[in-house]
Amino acid sequence: MKKILSLVLISALGGVLTLGAYKLFLEKENTVVIDNTQTTPTFLPTSNLSTLYNTTEAPDFVSAAENTVNAVVHVKNLSMTSGQMTFEDFFYGRRSQRPQLGTGSGVIINADGYIITNNHVIKNAQELSVTMNNNKTYEAKLIGADAKTDIALLKIEPDEDLPYVTFGDSDNAKIGEWVLAVGNPFNLTSTVTAGIISAKARDISGNPGNVQSFIQTDAAVNPGNSGGALVNTNGELIGINTAITSQTGSYIGYSFAVPSNIARKVIEDIMEYGNVQNGILGIRGGTLNSKASEELGINDTEGVYIADVVEDSGADKAGLQEGDIIKKINNIKISKFADLTGQINSKRPYDVVNVTYARNGKLNTVPVTLLKNETYTMPLVGEVKNAKEKDLKKLKASNGVKIISLDETYADYWKKNSVEEGSIITSINGIKVNSVDDVQSALKNKSDYDGLRIELINSKGEKDHFNFR
Repeated sequence: MKKILSLVLISALGGVLTLGAYKLFLEKENTVVIDNTQTTPTFLPTSNLSTLYNTTEAPDFVSAAENTVNAVVHVKNLSMTSGQMTFEDFFYGRRSQRPQLGTGSGVIINADGYIITNNHVIKNAQELSVTMNNNKTYEAKLIGADAKTDIALLKIEPDEDLPYVTFGDSDNAKIGEWVLAVGNPFNLTSTVTAGIISAKARDISGNPGNVQSFIQTDAAVNPGNSGGALVNTNGELIGINTAITSQTGSYIGYSFAVPSNIARKVIEDIMEYGNVQNGILGIRGGTLNSKASEELGINDTEGVYIADVVEDSGADKAGLQEGDIIKKINNIKISKFADLTGQINSKRPYDVVNVTYARNGKLNTVPVTLLKNETYTMPLVGEVKNAKEKDLKKLKASNGVKIISLDETYADYWKKNSVEEGSIITSINGIKVNSVDDVQSALKNKSDYDGLRIELINSKGEKDHFNFR
């Protein structure tokens, strides 16, 4: 036992001597420095830009959401639709009807209860109601609607002043600006989503010369959001959410809103005139791009190329010509046709716009007075125009509209019957017409069973009748 203890002590003593020798002769001296100064770590961006972003400056949506959510309502549309026919229905020659409930959104625009929504939300409605964010429900009356811009105006009779959203200037909205979409998707009431403005003056129809001019955003919009508010971070209304593009029917990243300047003009027209007052510039043309410019033999790839100027229009009187390229309207850049229609659709007849155009490489600016639309493309016939007194006297007509171009598909048929440009249409389905407004009204009011009956005076001065089924 004594031998074991002696070995342990000798080993311990050897270790101590060895460690002491290492510390004394071999280990270098280290100096420990305590730094009391505070340092902030540097965070580098993932790009090559030297700008650093302060996360404390992120947009605050709380105020805008609180102000908007109480002014957006749930619109319910009760309509009747044809159900599946039973044997009894077939036997008695009747068609069974069943109620169908459609839903959407609307935006209160003043304390008295005027509400703006989409035309497709209230279309074919037999009963309309709106439910507020506080769960109060009111019956709604349709004041008017415009299918072209997909805007409608409703009115309720509240028992108190209502919260409402003020209009912003959609022309001042910027790409990349934060926005909120407020509505009732999938019947989920008072839903707020956020995104940015992805594009402006967007046409999703794919048709050249179409009147669409949407604000595109990536704020989530789904069925039920239609007619709801698109607001900026100040809570100002800059658009009415209207459409999405999707292969599934639900949101996949793209939503579209009617700009507030267009929506505001439409409802003001409805309130003041009972219908929408459309001013026209008086040109026909299209968007420029590399291919179009090459075909036309010009260098410009941005703007609207004027292919034709309508006779006696504001553009004609201002001196615009075929071949001119419209670059700006009221100092707002025009890159494509949807930019142009977006500006014109927010104006009325007899408004004056400053048109900047390029001609022979030089820019010019002229004031153009917008006029009422005096032309209309009539099915089967072609383009017709309000007739002047001299047009009527030439063919001894007391009333009518003048054919200025024939439908390409039916042009040979008309010409075989001596109907050419300059012929006068005097009656449609037994209703005398004196203007393109009369033509549109006669066509709108005809039923599917009426067919189309046209009375006219042809280029030989002969009265003729045509029936189409």
